[in-house]
Amino acid sequence: MKKIERNDFISKSSVVLGSILDQINNLPILNIKDLDPDRTVMVIIDMINGFTREGALSSARSEAVIPHICALGKICEKRGIRKLAFADNHTSKSPEFNSYPVHCLAGTTETEIVDEIKDIGGYERINKNSTNAFVEEEFSKWLLRNNHINTFIVTGVCTDICIQQFAITLKAYFNMKDNGEARVIVPVDAIDTFDLDLHDADLMNVMAIYSMMGNGIEAVAGIRE
Repeated sequence: MKKIERNDFISKSSVVLGSILDQINNLPILNIKDLDPDRTVMVIIDMINGFTREGALSSARSEAVIPHICALGKICEKRGIRKLAFADNHTSKSPEFNSYPVHCLAGTTETEIVDEIKDIGGYERINKNSTNAFVEEEFSKWLLRNNHINTFIVTGVCTDICIQQFAITLKAYFNMKDNGEARVIVPVDAIDTFDLDLHDADLMNVMAIYSMMGNGIEAVAGIRE
């Protein structure tokens, strides 16, 4: 393979990144009335204290997305759209701690849904011991009980980890079943990730959103009524 010169790589990458940013900056607003409330669920991922207000993985960016998720949650509630909230709830033996600092241990306040979302209520909670909520046994049972649901609005944190893994796996699941009507929708004003060393939140958001779009996820600027 031909070696790519650093300057050429940076120049080409800058052009490509600019095009991707243009796509994301021009995403449409989705009207909630365009979704069938009986077949739609709002998914809230990891909007808990351990990612927003306390602990090793808490982030001000994650905390800042709370009002957007609350606003969307209220819109969904008015439309009769159900809500499903996933929450990190790790055992002390979690292999995740080989890659990330110890966080969100079961029984600690880090695993609690943030107060603002808890106060609104109306959601069903599923604990998860993985970055990918799709693999949780309780969610498999939920899918079987709710096989009429074909539209998932995915919100929360972190864009490039838990959001991306869940959204793409969920879409792949429906593709496997030849379900072309199933929709996985990600409103970009209701997701975010964290800044840490080389993990630049803005760049990771852009690349994760673009990756999801390339895998059949519907990215929208936001959802309004």
